[in-house]
Amino acid sequence: MAKPDPDYLQWLIEQSMLETAKQRSRLYAGQGRLWQHAYAQARPRAVTAVASVWFTAYPPSMITREGGSVLDALGDDSVWSALSELGVQGIHTGPMKQSGGLTGRRYTPTIDGNFDRIGLGIDERFGTEEEFVRLSRMAAAHNAVVIDDTIPSHTGKGADFRLAEMAYEDYPGLYHMVEIHEPDWGMLPDVPEGRDAVNLMPDVVDALSEKHYIVGQLQRVIFFEPGVKETDWSATPPIIGVDGKTRRWVYLHYFKEGQPSLNWLDPTFAAQRMVIGDALHSIDVLGARGVRLDANGFLGVEKRPHGQHAWSESHPLSVTGNQLLGGTIRKAGGFSFQELNLTLDDIAAMSHGGADLTYDFVTRPAYQHALVTGEVEFLRLMLHQMHAFGIDPASLIHAMQNHDELTLELVHFWTLHANDTYHYKGQSLPGNILREHVRTEMYERLTGEHAPYNLKFVTNGVACTTTSIITATLGIRDLDTITAIDAKNIQQLHLLLVMYNAMQPGVFAISGWDLVGALPLPAEEVEALMQDGDTRWINRGGYDLGDLNPDAEVSAEGIPKTRALYGSVVEQLKDPESFASQVKRILAVRRSYGVASARQLLVPVTEHPSLLVMVHELPAGRGIQVTALNFGPEPLSETLHFPDIEPGPVVDIISERLEGDLTPEGDFRIELDGYEALALRVVTNIPIS
Repeated sequence: MAKPDPDYLQWLIEQSMLETAKQRSRLYAGQGRLWQHAYAQARPRAVTAVASVWFTAYPPSMITREGGSVLDALGDDSVWSALSELGVQGIHTGPMKQSGGLTGRRYTPTIDGNFDRIGLGIDERFGTEEEFVRLSRMAAAHNAVVIDDTIPSHTGKGADFRLAEMAYEDYPGLYHMVEIHEPDWGMLPDVPEGRDAVNLMPDVVDALSEKHYIVGQLQRVIFFEPGVKETDWSATPPIIGVDGKTRRWVYLHYFKEGQPSLNWLDPTFAAQRMVIGDALHSIDVLGARGVRLDANGFLGVEKRPHGQHAWSESHPLSVTGNQLLGGTIRKAGGFSFQELNLTLDDIAAMSHGGADLTYDFVTRPAYQHALVTGEVEFLRLMLHQMHAFGIDPASLIHAMQNHDELTLELVHFWTLHANDTYHYKGQSLPGNILREHVRTEMYERLTGEHAPYNLKFVTNGVACTTTSIITATLGIRDLDTITAIDAKNIQQLHLLLVMYNAMQPGVFAISGWDLVGALPLPAEEVEALMQDGDTRWINRGGYDLGDLNPDAEVSAEGIPKTRALYGSVVEQLKDPESFASQVKRILAVRRSYGVASARQLLVPVTEHPSLLVMVHELPAGRGIQVTALNFGPEPLSETLHFPDIEPGPVVDIISERLEGDLTPEGDFRIELDGYEALALRVVTNIPIS
């Protein structure tokens, strides 16, 4: 058979991320600029000093001006004036670089919201590189920073993967891909017409492992879907290499079939070169100050003996890889955060020298459980576990809704700690039983007949918006029946969740969906997008932050506009009682008292099942701050006991109302209405002990 066309081969090389990164790396060699910043240790509090309130965008859902780009909308002066007034100091754009795949010279669309990167340039669907740079400058003009993305665990099937399939130079070393010898091709299924790979059944993976080709089945199958993805391995059809040899490959993909996993321990070190080049491109070319490390906990995979599943989580290589990546970003003057939904052990280990900040998967499902059930015991348990593992809440990004589902994997209790004992509601339960109890409660109350507008997302959790978690909590079964009184009640519960996330140390992050009060889309409106079982599209409805195009019915990407209970941020800020205006007041107080830089002293056990209390030492001698939240519908009254805190007046720092005094014995009587939250300050300097 003929070798690949040399012109096509050269074109692929020119399109590849590895080649682009190689060219850019030469700009850094022998230069002093990468030696001007500390880089060995993560520096979360240095990041929060720069930007402790973030707006998290989702490009496909942005509604733009007629004929305008997403980047133009994100950089719009009216939008930025509103965000700045709100208190936003950073904007996480979401992935905006070229993504999807290549078939010949034809680009195919993204299969996972641009988390299948194939190029370092901006995806033309969202705008241009020049517009991204303008966004960075607009943010700087409002004393804010831009945060971009890099994806160290996988790519899409772009030029790099096509070159790897052709066995060109270092490219096969980019991926966990193995050539299957021709006599063993009979072990592999045929690839159907029109497809470029086929997922392997578990028995085939086991057989390939026994023949020492691959490491075998992994610890879990993310995005498991019968008949679509039953293992993390797929096989290619026969492909002619640059040497004229025809090969079939089997490759790993933790996520979807079109997201081949990178190999972080190959002698070519091609993955490190490509991913670090991507991150430096974001900082030095696009003007971003930070980057997200997406799915960065899946960088190591190792065969285990005696038929065990491969070691693919909590692997030391992920720690090492993140230290290299996080350290390089800090050397360049930037920062990084990780969206790491693994055990608390992993979060603690990977935070030492890796990413500066970690997305709060520690308490995110737990605070939503508290809201849905009206009981805070599981949330308090998770806060105590966080401290037990040495995780500083100031190192976490306490976020509202994001582009993903409400995750209910609760990985901590599923893997390493499945057999550990936890005390919960008067019982001693192993971790795996506790996990199933929480998951069962959440699925029952958030989906099915109780809330038919929310959908399960494979085995991971629930596709929903923050607003539709609240409607389910309030017993609203039909979203079309929401009244003005219902909307006011929804806003109250939404503000309770804002108070939980904002009034503790660390970064507070809020999405466009939260700001406009987005309801989920009816499933039939995004049916075409959900054909692979990805129900998350119902929680990704289009939104218009600044009334840029009030008559638009879809986003620039064609996603239907969501029903927004609160309206645009620009319009809300004209009404002092709106959701956005009240968030603005909360964030102003947070900034004034330095809550983001506080130190969490105590999460006391309370008598009332719906009462959560967090105690913080404010910086610069500003005293003690107490966040008290009632996650239930009924009023409560309880005497709190803080024997190690100096007595003094207790003030509501949002309303500036005197709430009483902390007695010399350390007692304070708290009274909260249903779903009420208070941010209190004990006017004293330091704890006694």
